[in-house]
Amino acid sequence: MQKILAIFTLVLMLCACDMQQQPSQLAHIKAQNKIRVGTLAGASNYYQAPQGVQGFEYELAQEFADYVGVELEMVPFFNLTDMFSRLESGDLDIIASGLTYNTIRAEHYRFGPTYRTISQKLVYKQGRTRPREFADLTGNLTVLAKSSHSLALQQLKQLHPDLTWHETEDMDEEELLQAVIDGEIDYTLADSHTLSLFRRYHPNLSIGFSVTRNDPIAWLLRKDGDDSLYALMVPFFGDVKQNNQLYVLEEKYFGHVRQFNYVNTLAYIEAIKETLPKYQPWFEQYSGNIDWRLLAALSYQESMWNPKAKSPTGVRGIMMLTQTTAKQVGVTNRLEPEQNIKGGAEYLAKVISWIPERIPQPDRTWFALASYNVGWGHVNDARIITEQEGASPDKWADVKKRLPLLIKKRYYRKTKYGYARGDVAVQYVDNIRRYYDALVWLDENDAIANPSEEEQTIEEVNTSTETSEKPNDTTQPDSQEQQTLENN
Repeated sequence: MQKILAIFTLVLMLCACDMQQQPSQLAHIKAQNKIRVGTLAGASNYYQAPQGVQGFEYELAQEFADYVGVELEMVPFFNLTDMFSRLESGDLDIIASGLTYNTIRAEHYRFGPTYRTISQKLVYKQGRTRPREFADLTGNLTVLAKSSHSLALQQLKQLHPDLTWHETEDMDEEELLQAVIDGEIDYTLADSHTLSLFRRYHPNLSIGFSVTRNDPIAWLLRKDGDDSLYALMVPFFGDVKQNNQLYVLEEKYFGHVRQFNYVNTLAYIEAIKETLPKYQPWFEQYSGNIDWRLLAALSYQESMWNPKAKSPTGVRGIMMLTQTTAKQVGVTNRLEPEQNIKGGAEYLAKVISWIPERIPQPDRTWFALASYNVGWGHVNDARIITEQEGASPDKWADVKKRLPLLIKKRYYRKTKYGYARGDVAVQYVDNIRRYYDALVWLDENDAIANPSEEEQTIEEVNTSTETSEKPNDTTQPDSQEQQTLENN
């Protein structure tokens, strides 16, 4: 008996020693100086842009890597099966992919703190009969395998026994949305933020009904009893919420797509195909260091690419220049589109130069666009209010909150430039950002007509517009900065 007890004690000691020798997940990450984070590739998580890697989850993961004090290795995946398998095997430390909490999933993985909420939408192609509940479905419903959508349907089947659907690993969420547009499938489910981004350039995708509401989003870890990494996540997410970093990221990637107007978006897509090719060569020629697509998006917001446009305040032309601004940039006839585009590009470049150099992109551009609309003086007034309220005057997300305060007397009476429609300026910038995003996507997917293929040449565009302004046009600048104000 004593011999058995001795052997048992020895085994326990060996196990204890072995456990002591096993480093924690955090210790391993520190030793490797690297944290490996998996995500599904896509516009809301992780993607390659001309200026480098972008994506909400990528930037949030980078913040966490900096918090831990190690390098970030972001690993993009194209299906959930592979990503979950890599997490389970230990090849990934975290999954950061906008995944929602689900009780079924929580049985196998550990969720970190909730940091966002979304909803799941059933979507269909515009023109079909709108389904308002599952009983109205009359075709094929396809979702991603092992996704939150699949899990939601599994739970809903208890309430809807006749509910059926197909699952696929061959497509991602955006490809399923495209398949709905192409008529390859009839319905799919999409997360609200993904859908908002996708509808910028595919307005024919419609929402039938909400399948879920206020789903909490969190990162995933292995469920292995190791608390070392989770213990850092809790204070990290507390900090990014407290110091506004989470809000800034939300604003950067999703702040401009919360509102959707089907008619407006459809008209814009049509204008890109039908009207833009007439003026695109000039946008490209005169854009300088500015992305020509941003210049074109600004122009559409101003005039809908109408060279004869005129606002109630007297600004005119395809870039809607005031008479004083036109003189500043050498424009003698605001109704000639080439002159107007050239002058508008020069003026935007000048406005950008006014923005403090310490402000990084893309915020620098958003400040410039707001200034093009309402004047740098008013934007700077809003920056001062922002700083007085303890937020950052150099972050567009923070200043965007305060610009609308310039319509309130208790605020604008204390500013240098006084009253301004800051709320209009905010909407103005959001609109241009949506137009720009859509134009970039269409351009990079070769969905814009080649200007050389248009029947109407640039010379014809010039001769088809008025060649002179009325001699009694005495429009005066609308702000103390002598620049374009709102023009509806």
